[in-house]
Amino acid sequence: MFQTFEPASDKTFASQHLPPLRKVLKDMELDGLIVPHDDAYLNEYLPPYAERLMWVSGFSGSAGLGIVLEDKAAVFSDGRYRIQLKDQVDTELFSLHITPEEDPAEWLCENVGGGGVIGYDPLLMSKAGLASFAEAAKRTGFVLKALTENPIDVAWADQPEPPCTMVVPHPDEFSGESSASKRKRLGEALSKRGASAALLTAPHSVAWLFNIRGDDVHASPLPLGRAILFADGTARLFLRPEKVDKTLHRHVGDDVIIVDEADIDDELKDLAQGGACVLVDPALTPLHFVEVLSASGASIIEGEDPCALPRAIKNEIELAGSRQAHIRDGAAVTRFLHWLAQTAPTGTLTEISAAQKLEAFRSETNALRDVSFDTISGAGPHGAICHYRVTTKTDLAIEPGTLYLVDSGGQYQDGTTDITRTIAVGEPTQEMRDHYTLVLKGHIALATARFPKGTSGHQLDVLARLPLWEAGLDYDHGTGHGVGSYLGVHEGPQNISKKPIRQALMPGMICSNEPGYYKTDAYGIRIENLIIVTKPAPIDGGEREMMGFETITMAPLERELINKDLLTDAELAWVNNYHAQVREALTSLLPDETAAWLQQRTAAI
Repeated sequence: MFQTFEPASDKTFASQHLPPLRKVLKDMELDGLIVPHDDAYLNEYLPPYAERLMWVSGFSGSAGLGIVLEDKAAVFSDGRYRIQLKDQVDTELFSLHITPEEDPAEWLCENVGGGGVIGYDPLLMSKAGLASFAEAAKRTGFVLKALTENPIDVAWADQPEPPCTMVVPHPDEFSGESSASKRKRLGEALSKRGASAALLTAPHSVAWLFNIRGDDVHASPLPLGRAILFADGTARLFLRPEKVDKTLHRHVGDDVIIVDEADIDDELKDLAQGGACVLVDPALTPLHFVEVLSASGASIIEGEDPCALPRAIKNEIELAGSRQAHIRDGAAVTRFLHWLAQTAPTGTLTEISAAQKLEAFRSETNALRDVSFDTISGAGPHGAICHYRVTTKTDLAIEPGTLYLVDSGGQYQDGTTDITRTIAVGEPTQEMRDHYTLVLKGHIALATARFPKGTSGHQLDVLARLPLWEAGLDYDHGTGHGVGSYLGVHEGPQNISKKPIRQALMPGMICSNEPGYYKTDAYGIRIENLIIVTKPAPIDGGEREMMGFETITMAPLERELINKDLLTDAELAWVNNYHAQVREALTSLLPDETAAWLQQRTAAI
């Protein structure tokens, strides 16, 4: 299997690891340490050696930050992890905080006196990530110290080795555009901005630009590496030599020089001393590299990673591949849902056995390269933990009379999938049906939205929340995130959330549509499909062309949880039309018994 279910951490991590870390801090004459949830590539999902925040605190979520002082410590994360923080972190040793309700920099101001020295690793923080701490230091009088050695790496006796897997080509038949073409058009854009080069430190961008993939990060086909793209379309690609073979050299061509990643600082110094004007993304680039460039005399232009927006706007080959991946994946998910409907009422299933079966169905497609994230398999109260990860210690039975939430996805060469379904095991309560239907109403409102050019996901977020708001309910996560093409399941720069963003939704972008509702200690509900932003089209009688969304996820909704009386005629028509699309797309791919079951599940309501 691609995923395991052994606990990644437990509440003893803090008591085990804080003492040796504090000893190292004392030896380094530090009064504290900022511990971001990031590796040296600022990834969301980390290889085991880089799980420094988890090592010191026990918190295994995909977003967060810790601060360790001599006599106290704190962990910060967002609302998705409110419950998980309490479950994983020893509150006798760490205080727990939710951002943006509480600001880590302000906590530091309140707990560190003037003159205190707070260390940070400049390979793990960007300029944007450090900005609030730098401002707080000026205001309060403590000192921020960039470290050449991470204290956690010193204290972590059995720290795993960094990953080192082979880097492989991603064929043009899946990428839809050659690396040379991408480098040429991005190089031209650099020239127009007055930059002679761009430093690329995000593995997603490196993978996309050079049409390469790897296996250095679980659930994301990423090769860990960096690059310099020059305005003439040539490039330096920085990879560990052990990850490179002749096939890769042939794939990238003569215009790309592959350099040992250990030599990147020297290359940056040479680039700067040659008078280069370098584009750097202040949110994605580790401060260490910015400081190397600045100290060596480079002119720096701050701007968004030049790969981010082109990567998010999928070409027609990528869109066609994603549609096919979702049909293939939808057939696997539908087989699972049929199996679950037959098996769950017996009371013999657990969260782990269900997740294993779902992965097995995906594996039987013979196209699965990895899961796109560890399956969120939450029975009853565990469904209320937005990013719950089942382990052998937490595994619950899926019992009749409960809701079961399963959020999962697959990595295929032609696309990345992400789907959530909420299942009623046995007879649901009226409250469960009403709450599910409110979530469904929000899902439909977003799926059917029409909007003009220039509209951001932030402006549309309210559509998915309004039915819940009107009932006095809400959820503490975004409504939608970008999704890569055989890349990260979470991809920017677009998203759909309460958080204000400037990036407009553009045709070809893939987003998720996933409103939810979570009743603590009882159940969780989420309905998630992936959607493609469509090209502007006229509306009868209208004055402006409008964009919209195409739903590409194909799997039935939960009929038993739909309260027809809460749906408008238009909403009911959407459900029936969506189910007709699912039936048409999947029937021929399913065993006869499952196809018959799907016919019944997708019959008009």
